[in-house]
Amino acid sequence: MKKWIWLVLFVLVVVAVVGSRGTVKSAFFEQRPSPEIVESIPVRKPQPQPQAVKSTPQVSADQLLAHIQKLNFQRYTTTERSLTRTYITTELQKLGWKPQLEKFTNGVNVFAERQGTDKAAGAILVAAHYDTVAFSPGADDNASGVAVVLEVARLLGSLSTPRTLQLAFFDQEETGLLGSKAFVTQTARLQNLRGVIVMDMVGYACYTAGCQQYPPGLPITPPSDKGDFLAVVGDIEHLPLLNAFQNSQTLPPVLKLPIPLKGLLTPDTLRSDHAPFWYQGVGAVLVTDTANLRTPHYHQPSDVPATIERSFFTGAAQIVVNATTNLLESNVILKTQPSN
Repeated sequence: MKKWIWLVLFVLVVVAVVGSRGTVKSAFFEQRPSPEIVESIPVRKPQPQPQAVKSTPQVSADQLLAHIQKLNFQRYTTTERSLTRTYITTELQKLGWKPQLEKFTNGVNVFAERQGTDKAAGAILVAAHYDTVAFSPGADDNASGVAVVLEVARLLGSLSTPRTLQLAFFDQEETGLLGSKAFVTQTARLQNLRGVIVMDMVGYACYTAGCQQYPPGLPITPPSDKGDFLAVVGDIEHLPLLNAFQNSQTLPPVLKLPIPLKGLLTPDTLRSDHAPFWYQGVGAVLVTDTANLRTPHYHQPSDVPATIERSFFTGAAQIVVNATTNLLESNVILKTQPSN
């Protein structure tokens, strides 16, 4: 009996020892939790953000037509032209400009200037004449041009550009370009000019076959006998200035006319205020609906606001604003370089 008791005790001791070793072993080799696996994410370098594209200021048809309505009177006599100058200077002052009256024999020009950020870049002048012939209220000739210059003043007056923006309203164009001829005698001002945009009648369009005529001797073949385009006339020595006027699918077509020999062979292209600048060696373009080559109201009492073609006029103004904006922001040389 004692033998069995001792045998049982021996077995219990062995089991206890083996069990304790198994516990130690299992604790030593127990599976520890694996460290958390973090997905490796490649570091992305910041991508350069595209610069915001500057949008060209958009003209207001209502503003443009309002100017024509306000100027719906003959601007021929001294008193009438004085009233016109008062309207122009008042509108400019409302927009923050400081217009100057520049007198010459038998007339007064209005001039205003907004300085650019780079004096060496020079200036772009936008201009139109404000007088009329007798007995005509001159809605197209040339309240339309005056309205566009005032719209340029509104849209671009506070724009910061390298080039200086100048505005001019010429008097006595109808009596022989007297205002622009007086303007170009200021040689110091001309030295800073890089280009001139002159508007003379930009509000009339016709869409029937045969309503558009052309002067003889044009350097290009006319695209159509319809008067649905805006003509831009420039001297061949300043083609970059002429080429600043671009066609667009949403605006009236632009017909660019590069004129050789300063119009010697095409005298019809010398009938407005751009011509005196040509003969001073300054690049200038005439922007026009082609006047009597298109409209039956040229120099007539019937040249009234109702004859202005709204969509064409608004599009013509936008073309001018687009070109002016590009010229003010560009540093391109605007004179054609002579070939070797």
